[in-house]
Amino acid sequence: MRPLPAGLSPVRLSPFTMETLIRITGMAWRYKKRLIIAYIAFFGSIAAAISIVWIIGHAVDLLVIRDEDEILSLSDVSRTTLIIWAGILMAVGLSRGALDGARTYLVDTLAQKVSYDLRNSFYNKLQHMSFAFHDKEHTGSLMSNATSDVEAVRRFVMMGLVRSIEVGVRLIALGCWLVFISWELTLISMAFAPFVAFRSGIVGRKGREYWTRTQEIMGESVTILQENLAGMHVVKAFASEDYESRKYDRKVAELRDQHYKSERLQGTESAWMTLYFTTVLGGLFWYGGLEIINGDISAGEFTMFILLLNQINAPIRMLPFIVNSFARAASSGKRLFAILDAISPVEEKPDAKQVGRTEGNVRFEKVSFSYAPDIPALQELDFDIPTGSVVALLGAPGSGKSTVVNLLPRFYDPTDGQVLIDGQDIRDFTLESLRRNVGIVQQDVFIFGATIRENIGYGVAGATMDDIVRVSKAAQLHDHIASLPAGYDTWVGERGVTLSGGQRQRLSIARTILIDPPVLVLDDSTSSVDVETERQIHQAMKEVMKGRTTFVIAHRLSTVREADIIMVLDNGRVAERGSHDELMDRNGMYREIYELQLKPQEEILMDATLVSSNGDGANARPAPAVRDGGAS
Repeated sequence: MRPLPAGLSPVRLSPFTMETLIRITGMAWRYKKRLIIAYIAFFGSIAAAISIVWIIGHAVDLLVIRDEDEILSLSDVSRTTLIIWAGILMAVGLSRGALDGARTYLVDTLAQKVSYDLRNSFYNKLQHMSFAFHDKEHTGSLMSNATSDVEAVRRFVMMGLVRSIEVGVRLIALGCWLVFISWELTLISMAFAPFVAFRSGIVGRKGREYWTRTQEIMGESVTILQENLAGMHVVKAFASEDYESRKYDRKVAELRDQHYKSERLQGTESAWMTLYFTTVLGGLFWYGGLEIINGDISAGEFTMFILLLNQINAPIRMLPFIVNSFARAASSGKRLFAILDAISPVEEKPDAKQVGRTEGNVRFEKVSFSYAPDIPALQELDFDIPTGSVVALLGAPGSGKSTVVNLLPRFYDPTDGQVLIDGQDIRDFTLESLRRNVGIVQQDVFIFGATIRENIGYGVAGATMDDIVRVSKAAQLHDHIASLPAGYDTWVGERGVTLSGGQRQRLSIARTILIDPPVLVLDDSTSSVDVETERQIHQAMKEVMKGRTTFVIAHRLSTVREADIIMVLDNGRVAERGSHDELMDRNGMYREIYELQLKPQEEILMDATLVSSNGDGANARPAPAVRDGGAS
């Protein structure tokens, strides 16, 4: 999490805070016409409010007169005069209402426009950040950024950006008039002003701290929720519902307590403001009554003073909310701009070129890569893969297989060296055109909550129904789809839960075939599916690989033996390279992997196939032996 900068003053915004708020203001200034009209509307509203006070005060002076004996009494002002003044008051009141309504509409829509721009910019930024960025960021924190932080900025534009100026102008304009009416009464009313200013500074500082911590906890709680929902099958499989509930309960209790602190701070400040105003009002009635009796001010002037003070009361009561909006916007804006200003480890060059369909020749030239400093994942990989070759990648977990294939579409960039396709550095290509040339069928298939047709056609604008049916047949999926009541318009549900594992993988294969990439990456992990499904997936993969340069993270002997080139990785280096027969003859690491992993798997698979075909394990014929280095 990103902490607040140290050294925040209790009575002054730090330079960093000011920079954040100025930047938010700059976003609002894009709609300067709307903002300017909003300012004009509230200036007109202030003028109308002051006019109402003057009209009422003048009317009181017309009604209440002081005779020669200094006795106050009602005058005999005509009914027509009263009607005229009442009409003027009503007209000014209606004008004020219209101006307030216009200001409210303009400010609210302005705030919505800023939050709309901010949400889109934030989402677009996340879409264009590389895997290296997403590896380090928590999903819950990013979701909190996109919701609570954007909402805090919206409230600042609505409350702080316009209302703060309105409050300032009201306080200055009404304060000057109060002094003009009676400087003695004004002094009484301002007796607690230094205390109010001091407390506002403290509230602002604490508010920023509280809100920053609140947002951090919010992100953590969303992360727990997101992980729990995504891993619900694991939670239930291990009967960990109570454990997960307690974990989430602790976090939301922490969030609740943090909200209590923030609301208690704001509520306490509001209570102090109420006490201040009530105390001042009592003093004013005592001293103002004496002033009227002594003839120093008229009843109308005192009425105007009280009404003006009442109008000042509203902005003073609003101060804690405005200060709070500044504090929240400073904290939330800092978190948002930290993401928006982040530089992706994988960036497209300004002069990157659109590349058409490549031949598919892939070369790694002394490629090294590290996910973290001093922890190399790949070390000076140097190999050349001819066009149309099938490359099987083998090795222990952490040997670098996934890293190799993740460098091809530039999910990451090499720390050293370069990756070339058809002799050109892939960093010279636009990311969009590069990824049209490198297709990926991942082990962990993600299916969107949409129809089968939409999932297969994802990423290919204008894909026709004929195209989707063609690739579905190639992926051995068409027959299953055709058997569904809604066919290709069948809704597959969130994350494809209505499809089996094999069906999801074949759908992913179809989706990849549709972009027709000359370079293909396959994670050939079929250990979690049944024999028939594996056969179908294997057949689909064979169809896909035809005529393409293919990298397969292999787990089955059938896949390995069909490869043109087998590369065995060890600690980020190519330990062995060659065909199946060549590597078996070397009696090295590949032969060890074959004896310990691949050969036993194929024997088990053969037994399962025979059992499945006979329907009864007792009548199944024994599986033929697999000769060392030969066909099974």
